[in-house]
Amino acid sequence: MNIIIPEDYQNAVSKLQCFRLLQEHNVTVFNDAVSDEAALAKRFKDADVLVMIRERTPITAGLLDRLPRLKLISQTGKIASHIDLAACSQHKVAVAEGSGSPTAPAELAWSLILNARRQLPQAIAAMKEGRWQTNIGQVLEGQLLGIWGYGKIGKKVAHYAKAFGMRVIVWGSLTSRTAAITDGFESAENKMDFFRLADVISLHLRLVPETTGSVTALDLATMKSTAIIVNISRAELIQEGALENALGMGNPGFAAVDVYENEPVYDVNYPLLQLPNVICTPHLGYVEQQSYELYFGKAFENILAYANGTPTAIVNPEIL
Repeated sequence: MNIIIPEDYQNAVSKLQCFRLLQEHNVTVFNDAVSDEAALAKRFKDADVLVMIRERTPITAGLLDRLPRLKLISQTGKIASHIDLAACSQHKVAVAEGSGSPTAPAELAWSLILNARRQLPQAIAAMKEGRWQTNIGQVLEGQLLGIWGYGKIGKKVAHYAKAFGMRVIVWGSLTSRTAAITDGFESAENKMDFFRLADVISLHLRLVPETTGSVTALDLATMKSTAIIVNISRAELIQEGALENALGMGNPGFAAVDVYENEPVYDVNYPLLQLPNVICTPHLGYVEQQSYELYFGKAFENILAYANGTPTAIVNPEIL
């Protein structure tokens, strides 16, 4: 089969051990980012299978109209809104869902919390410019960590916080808050108190219509001037433009961000990159060696199963 893997920015996929699973197939890997539908259709026109690297490439009904050969989309990790599943079913394209691990994103979230609280990137940059001890950070012990979204990643971050002597308060669904209390953590009385009381807030929500823009300008303005907000989940969880404006006003005082509305970000004048009180990382949450082997290994196994006539993990089985 002709297998195409788009947007492998780091040219990493072909170097993975699991890539050997595809040795009997014709594989093409693209390393740049293309968003134009016509350009994508031209690249994918001979594809029997597309391998989606998380949510980098949107699969729309219009694109599927141009890909009559396409039989299978193999997703690394869970599917999300970047794939029009209904359109896939209408075009008789099977979609196989993969699996992942919360460890890498949880560790990244915690490293961003540590770096933001001690202002390490700013201190490192200053030292490289010949300036000594330009920042005074804070310890995490005794501070209150707010976690919005107590799923697999949120739970790991909460337990990291416990090891550092932080209190943890959770906001989210009733199920999330109940689970947090069961695990020995606190539940916020309401959304306003969650933002008002926390010294650090870390977002761990899935992006669905109900959560889009759920962090408002008012929520951010309620935060302390010394507080940090960390977002490794999805940029669209925060109202567009609200974070930049809030940071400029000083509430919250700091942010650490791994996700952006339009990725990849190559513009050095991107607004968040201009702010001295922000740490920006290039969507590294799942970009880690073991995670890649897990994500791509499962995606490739699903391809082989489909090719052998025993499809696995198909989320629209009605088309088979």
